[in-house]
Amino acid sequence: MAKRNPQPQHKEKEAESVSETTGLTLGKFAPFHKGHQLLVETALHETDRVIVVIYDCPETTPIPLMVRACWIRTLYPSVEVIEAWDGPAETGYTLDIMRKQERYILGLLGECKVTHFYSSEKYGEHMSEALGAVNRQVDPDRGRCPVSGTAVRAAPYEHRHLVDPLVYRDLVTKAVFVGAPSTGKTTTAQVMAARKNTVWMPEYGREYWENHQIERRLTPEQLVEIAEGHLERENAALTEARDYLFVDTNAITTYMFALDYHGFALPRLQELAERAVSRYDLVFVCGDDIPYDDTPDRSGDVHRHTFQKRIVADLLERNVPFIPLEGTVEQRLERVDSVLSRYVKYRSLGELVSVQDHPL
Repeated sequence: MAKRNPQPQHKEKEAESVSETTGLTLGKFAPFHKGHQLLVETALHETDRVIVVIYDCPETTPIPLMVRACWIRTLYPSVEVIEAWDGPAETGYTLDIMRKQERYILGLLGECKVTHFYSSEKYGEHMSEALGAVNRQVDPDRGRCPVSGTAVRAAPYEHRHLVDPLVYRDLVTKAVFVGAPSTGKTTTAQVMAARKNTVWMPEYGREYWENHQIERRLTPEQLVEIAEGHLERENAALTEARDYLFVDTNAITTYMFALDYHGFALPRLQELAERAVSRYDLVFVCGDDIPYDDTPDRSGDVHRHTFQKRIVADLLERNVPFIPLEGTVEQRLERVDSVLSRYVKYRSLGELVSVQDHPL
């Protein structure tokens, strides 16, 4: 009896149903500190998709929602950040408040199904139940990361090790002094730093000029290097600054030197100058009404007055608000002190600058 050739057996495998897991955490993140980072990083490790809801909270912090959201987006590009501009302001554990918070989050998420809710607070219980998600508590006793937003807000400098440098830089008030050569920028920045017990950023261009100039000139490419090098050092100085960083000149000044030397600036320098428009919280223009101090890197008192006019005109064209400093060194320092005493970072300038501060 002939053997039958065995027929190949096609076994139907059941397709495995793979469901995407989605982690959610929420908060004010005012500011976004290492404890918050632990939440997000745990969610990233354990789930396929991570959503962070960040609330507007002007009653808690003046730092705008967009700034706080940008911290998270920059540090964790794969995270989906939802800005909750109209979220409930009430907090607490009454039935009414909890239901209001739950309804808001469910409405914000729409059809999105959350599988894991991440928090280190009591509200994780009722919120995860409303979401039908796992209540994932991360370091609730703060054993791994002993930090609180209240402590960081109260003393940012003392707690700067508890936030990422990216975040801390945005907590420091950046005050820049601009003006023509020999207008007291360096003296003012240095003395103000000593008065406020903080650091200051010297003009990198002066150091660079001394080491690289040929016949008292620099190439267009070298001027770009100055602007980039200054910015790099400035960012490093920000991590050590206490409340304020006082800066001697910026990329706009370097841009003006490019126009003065060559009649044009390279695109990269133009870009850095444009960024400088919104980089600094306070811009002080040091006046040319003080005696001229002639040094090898300067081009004379007549040129100083011309350069000063061009700097002011450029700031006006860019719509950069600035405060002029005139008179003796002590008068200038008193003016800066007066402005700082009224200034709160991320608040409207309001009455900070009086009518006579506008050189129009």
